[in-house]
Amino acid sequence: DWESAIRVGVLDCGEEGNYETCKEYGIHYYPTFRYFKAFTKQFTTGENYQGADRELQTVRQMMIEFLQNHSQEVRPPACPPLDPVLSSDVTSLFDKNSHHYTAIVFESNSSYIGREVILDLIQYENIVVRRALNFDKPFLEKLGVTSVPSCYLIQPNGSHGLINNLKPLRSFFSSYLKSLPGVRKKLLLPLQLPAPENKEESTEIKVWKEFDKSRLYMADLESGLHFLLRVELATHKALEGAELKTFKDFVTISAKLFPGRQPVVKLLETLQEWLVSLPLDKIPYDAILDLVNNKMRISGIFLTRKVQWVGCQGSRPELRGYSCSFWKLFHTLTVQAALRPKALINTGLEDNPQIVLQVMRRYIQHFFGCKACAQHFEEMAKESMDSVKSLDQAVLWLWEKHNVVNNRLAGDLTEDPKFPKVQWPTPDICPACHEEIKGLHSWNEDQVLQFLKSHYSSENILYKYTESQADPSDNEQGDTREVKDKSLLKNPGGNGENKLQDKENPVDSGSRVLEKPVGNPGAVQGSGKNAAASVNLKGTRQAVSFLGIGFSNLDMSLCVILYVASSLFLMIMYFFFRMRSKRWKVKYYRSSV
Repeated sequence: DWESAIRVGVLDCGEEGNYETCKEYGIHYYPTFRYFKAFTKQFTTGENYQGADRELQTVRQMMIEFLQNHSQEVRPPACPPLDPVLSSDVTSLFDKNSHHYTAIVFESNSSYIGREVILDLIQYENIVVRRALNFDKPFLEKLGVTSVPSCYLIQPNGSHGLINNLKPLRSFFSSYLKSLPGVRKKLLLPLQLPAPENKEESTEIKVWKEFDKSRLYMADLESGLHFLLRVELATHKALEGAELKTFKDFVTISAKLFPGRQPVVKLLETLQEWLVSLPLDKIPYDAILDLVNNKMRISGIFLTRKVQWVGCQGSRPELRGYSCSFWKLFHTLTVQAALRPKALINTGLEDNPQIVLQVMRRYIQHFFGCKACAQHFEEMAKESMDSVKSLDQAVLWLWEKHNVVNNRLAGDLTEDPKFPKVQWPTPDICPACHEEIKGLHSWNEDQVLQFLKSHYSSENILYKYTESQADPSDNEQGDTREVKDKSLLKNPGGNGENKLQDKENPVDSGSRVLEKPVGNPGAVQGSGKNAAASVNLKGTRQAVSFLGIGFSNLDMSLCVILYVASSLFLMIMYFFFRMRSKRWKVKYYRSSV
């Protein structure tokens, strides 16, 4: 009903096609409210919403204040006056014939009901709504107004009186006024919006992927990393201070603990080495993105550039997805830390059993889009995270808090009806985890720990639906190799537990089954050999890798320019001193007698 005065639009920043727009407008958290004034010609990121909470009533009141504070010269023409009228103005309306009804809502100064009713009726003709404050007590008594808010109606024939049979609520006032004889909705042209572009993605049909809920899918973990590194971090133009420290620690534990495919692990390791080598207090996000996107064309690193939810897919696009994969990612990291306690040696993080939980806590505080979620997690962390004294306790702490969140969100609007929020693991996938003591349900935490270590282990990961690891940049350079570089997929460290292969075939023709990747210990030992082997592939590269550092075309061009400039400088200095030497010889030369 308010559309002709203020329009409400929604932009999903979790949708891949909206990443750049949300980045351009500096959207850090969800939900974010931005207001854009009418008739604005120059680009603006809008005025940020600042309110006590995100309740609908509060947001509606903030919209009213935004309209009211809008300068009169450029106020939307359809927006009626929202300021209160004086008692003398009300009196002048009495005993006058008019072509329309006039409704006056008497209210207190802090009430919003009058302005809400005014906006509710702006699309209706034959009625005008105004508001008046309850300051003039004698005048109110004269009209018979004994309490506020109250609605006073002036008929077209000039008669007037208080409407006594209504509850003092906005919905009652608006509904009654709309039902008056002769009051009807105006015939308005439909809102004209730009036609959506015919992109290929929009025509893509999302096919439901069948999955085994007792298994972990690498597609979910890699999609979560993609969203985290390319979307969530992108809302920050630069990282510094606590944000930079948090990101460095996250990359470190991921590089050491993530049980991923070789190219993904190598990307994380390269990112970690790069961050450690930079003595900067502030790093622009675009520099991080260039490395994640492999702009330097380092051989053998790759991370999917699209989301492919499997175990985290929702019945609707806006449900589950990244939040689900975020939980899975950190559950996996806590379990991997417990299974491989020596993985973090020489990182400075090895002596802290809470390290994965602390990094998760700081990441959620600084980067996670859902601000309400971040506040709830911080409350849980303050309450009991300090009680974690071992890596196994860290695994159980995160599991317990995840169930607390599930319990709180059960029945919430964000809950997927196809995947209700329940206490996990359910009895059908872990019967031994559940016990009954005196008729009450109880968890067997030893069995839960054993289940978690099995569920989030490398052996339980399926690679169905994962994207091929061929770097798209190779195709751009005319690399039409027919045989994949096998060294990227084999276990260079000879780790026996990683020699299994996933035998399942993907449903979609675009996905391929790859050999199970090596764990991080093997990846660290063999990354250099793999990189060397990859250089021998057919096709040319536009980058050079030296000691794990990639050089772009710009870097090489600068090196050439500096080399040429240095050579010219040395030649000039050589000729200068040579000419000077000749002059000295001529000046001081004496012929022998």
